[in-house]
Amino acid sequence: MQTVVEIRELLQAADAEEYAVLARAFKSDTRKGVQNALHAAKKRLEAVEAERARVAELYRFQASLGSGGAILGMDEVGRGPLAGPLTIGGVVLPEEPFILGLNDSKQIPETKRPDIAAEIRKHARAFTIQHIEPAEIDEHGMAICLRIAFTRAIADIDSQGIELETVLLDGNPLRLDPREINVVKGDAKCASIAAASILAKVERDSIMEKYAEMYPSYEFEKNKGYGSSAHIDAISRFGLCPIHRRSYCHFDEQPTLF
Repeated sequence: MQTVVEIRELLQAADAEEYAVLARAFKSDTRKGVQNALHAAKKRLEAVEAERARVAELYRFQASLGSGGAILGMDEVGRGPLAGPLTIGGVVLPEEPFILGLNDSKQIPETKRPDIAAEIRKHARAFTIQHIEPAEIDEHGMAICLRIAFTRAIADIDSQGIELETVLLDGNPLRLDPREINVVKGDAKCASIAAASILAKVERDSIMEKYAEMYPSYEFEKNKGYGSSAHIDAISRFGLCPIHRRSYCHFDEQPTLF
């Protein structure tokens, strides 16, 4: 007779088809540990199926906005921080396979984002990541920089040989391209916009963690450049560093220490 531990390991690794076989085999097993393992496996598979259905709806909604051609989804990360770049992600996804976990990047635990980003990079037909540095934001302002970044992203995807039918932007219209369609809260509705949001978020967070090593006083590894109370306090004590957006930091009257 198999031990409870052995059965639990089998159930933890089982897909839906394998679970059905195991459930029949161990249905009459009266050991509490076995029945608990069966229940846990059933709940896990139900969660997987629910997630698959949720992601399938993201793909279905996205497909409803086009006519069968290639769709580029784009999203930005870093519009509001006091420091660091504005980052734009753009992704063209295939119809299959579905990438589980796609969602607005803010709704995904930080520890899970890199793995989902790796799946996006692995399966995407094309992707791009564009950065606008703080000095350019200070010079042109955010509205113009958004247009610059999105335009660069579209041009990069076009240069990769993808014949785009539709360009999906999260949020309000920018009227950058005749193929443009805008989707409010698109990162929670459209698969490719969600994918773009995740790529941009993971890339920008990585950049800010590297900046944290260069400028440790500001704890960029924690705040990612956003205006937390600790970050604002650090600015008041140490002044602005080279990656601060000076046009965003009018509250600070101290000269830069860098």
